Amino acid sequence: MQLPPLRTAFLSGLLLLAPLGVTIFAIYFLVSKIGTPARDWFFPFLKDSAGTNAWIEVSLSLISVGIVFVLITLLGLASRFLIGRFALQWVETILTRLPLVSNIYTTVKQITDTFGKQRNEIFQKVVLVEFPRTGIYSVGFVTSKARGEIQDTTDATMVNVFIPTTPNPTNGFLVMVPQEATQSIKMTVVEAMKLIISGGTVTPESNSTASGANLKVTQPPLST
Repeated sequence: MQLPPLRTAFLSGLLLLAPLGVTIFAIYFLVSKIGTPARDWFFPFLKDSAGTNAWIEVSLSLISVGIVFVLITLLGLASRFLIGRFALQWVETILTRLPLVSNIYTTVKQITDTFGKQRNEIFQKVVLVEFPRTGIYSVGFVTSKARGEIQDTTDATMVNVFIPTTPNPTNGFLVMVPQEATQSIKMTVVEAMKLIISGGTVTPESNSTASGANLKVTQPPLST
């Protein structure tokens, strides 16, 4: 049996350790950035004991992380009831009247409201569009129909399509293309995100009749 080159063996070992390393880092981040400060708040009477025993310190930090998650969950549940909504509106009214704080709170709330919509999801469906030039397809997400000046400048029905980059899908391109120039596929948003983040290595099984062999675009959407 011929041994692989050292570089190949090292990269293989690195790929095997990557999930474990990310998991350990995530746990460390939760414990150090959330658990430790929350531990001093929830268990101030055990602060001296925890400082002399590492196991007690870590255990209390993990328990504190759990308490924080439970409190956040309870807050989310409370917001669905009348009393909870009233309390949140009261706090929001106070925050929006404070100088500087109001600007920060309003901006963050707009972002969270946009990404937290459940009924009207930002990404309405997954499509293929010819981007960055004709003959090359990219996976994109239809976010909405174009309106205003953008729609008025063309006779076609335009749609806004967000095309994320690999491996960081938070960056991307916003393109406006005719609706007829988009090829709808039955891939879910989650499946498409996995495909993009993995650089194409994680490909979902085909669940539609559309395939790369029979893609049809009735109108060339983009050209460079």
